[in-house]
Amino acid sequence: MQPNQNYLAEFLGTLLLVCTVIGSGIMAENLAQGNDAIALLGNTIATGAILYVIITIFGPLSGAHFNPVVSLIMCLLKEMTPSQALIYSITQIAGGLCGMVLAHLMFEVDLWQLSQNARTGGAQYASEIIATAGLLLTILIGRTSRPDAVPSLVAFYITAAYWFTSSTSFANPAVTIARTFTDSFSGIAITDTPYFIIAQIIGAIAALLLARFLIGNKT
Repeated sequence: MQPNQNYLAEFLGTLLLVCTVIGSGIMAENLAQGNDAIALLGNTIATGAILYVIITIFGPLSGAHFNPVVSLIMCLLKEMTPSQALIYSITQIAGGLCGMVLAHLMFEVDLWQLSQNARTGGAQYASEIIATAGLLLTILIGRTSRPDAVPSLVAFYITAAYWFTSSTSFANPAVTIARTFTDSFSGIAITDTPYFIIAQIIGAIAALLLARFLIGNKT
């Protein structure tokens, strides 16, 4: 597969992921009549479903990272060069921002907003460390034990993590950045964005260390 096709797959996959996260969040908020549990459930189901789809269809093309910390870990594992990981990350962030704009376009809201949705505090940041570590462990161990099951493993993990983490499991810097610019159910205030991203990087590195301990050179 040519590099340009890899990057396009990462762009499109992240675009679809963010468009789904934000779009389903807006739809859920509109229909739930103030019931946040119902809104979160709708948001969760849509996100888990699209993850299965995009990992299945784009996995053979680009590896289906759709997440800068996944690309970082693959770089540390020497499965891609630092320059490739950097381009993947930039492409993912660009795709996420475009997905955010498309979601806003479909629901006839301002295309570019700044979220007022505070997600702050030590519990939230610890939650992001745990959420991201769990996601990376799912990927790293899953691809050695059941590589064909990785799309469903990731989709089910994120579906669960929406509910067992207090942060609702962003676990992805590209998604976090895009969600900074939507003042909707799924948004995050810009003051909290850097802390979420730091927590996600810590969680990803912790997962790599733990995976190496658990499965060694199979990582």
